[in-house]
Amino acid sequence: MKPNDFKNWRKSLDLSQKDAAHVLGLKRRVVQYYEKGERDGKKIEIPLYIRLACAAYAAGIRDYDGPPKGRGRTNPAPEAEETPTIAPPDPE
Repeated sequence: MKPNDFKNWRKSLDLSQKDAAHVLGLKRRVVQYYEKGERDGKKIEIPLYIRLACAAYAAGIRDYDGPPKGRGRTNPAPEAEETPTIAPPDPE
């Protein structure tokens, strides 16, 4: 995500810099850095977790509590007695 893409994301959702900072868990100044693409004259990259958060927010996801309950492993681990044992190779 380039700085202009980040700014377009914010504007497309009609978010102020303050609101974007709030929904992403950032300080407003960091939003400004991302939109400018630099901090103190040094180029900065928008981290993956921020890019993913932007995508989730744009898709309407406002919070995440983990996977749905009851959707654990479909194949439970075998019981101890079912675990095959491997015999050591025969000495030559």
